[in-house]
Amino acid sequence: MRGVQQADGWPRRSAAGGNRSAAAVGGAVSLVTVADVAHDDLALMPTIRSHSSDVLEVVSQSATDPDTGQFFFLVEGADDAFEMALNADHTVRDWTLVSEEGDTRVYRIGHPDNVILLSPVVTELAGLMLDARSNDGHGWTVRLQLSDRESLADLWEFCDSKNIEFDLKRTYRQDGWTTGEPATLTDAQRQALVTAYELGYFQEPRDASLADLADALDISPTAVSGRIRRGTAELVEAMPLEE
Repeated sequence: MRGVQQADGWPRRSAAGGNRSAAAVGGAVSLVTVADVAHDDLALMPTIRSHSSDVLEVVSQSATDPDTGQFFFLVEGADDAFEMALNADHTVRDWTLVSEEGDTRVYRIGHPDNVILLSPVVTELAGLMLDARSNDGHGWTVRLQLSDRESLADLWEFCDSKNIEFDLKRTYRQDGWTTGEPATLTDAQRQALVTAYELGYFQEPRDASLADLADALDISPTAVSGRIRRGTAELVEAMPLEE
């Protein structure tokens, strides 16, 4: 069942399906989604495009409350020219410098009513905006936690209705609503893969052998091989499939 559009353009569930409730996010498997989004009227898009070397990041604690009039952004590389860009940005109503350390600054920014914000839409779908970062001057890369593929379809439908570019990079399943790590990768598999990467096992030519990994992990080479093989398979299975 697909979502229907309310007058304001937000996706809504039909009466038969009902809205997602807070209880729905406490239990089973959720869907973590990473996507690139872009639109002229998305928050701070003009500033992102004019300052592509700066890195903007949404402070997530304040990013998913649809009733919040102010949003917080951490900016790496901010300077006076960046603040001049904020003054000229049509998606910015007002801004305040909250803190500064070196070239990293935190701003509280208010947006006019006509600005497109994804975080309230994600919240309406009982989802979480895990993080959002500027993407080399093109737009935002967002990592979202949604309840299921139906919610992802509703979000895509909203973006399509607003002509927002929505480039899905990857999705994976996760048990519960926690940190965004793939739930199917065991601690042992993760440790083996990370160790293999750090010691250069995946380099060409290899900087480490299975025996080297076995010594580092204090297990047999056969066990290392199995963990790497199964862990790699889990990561591949978590990738989105072309349909």
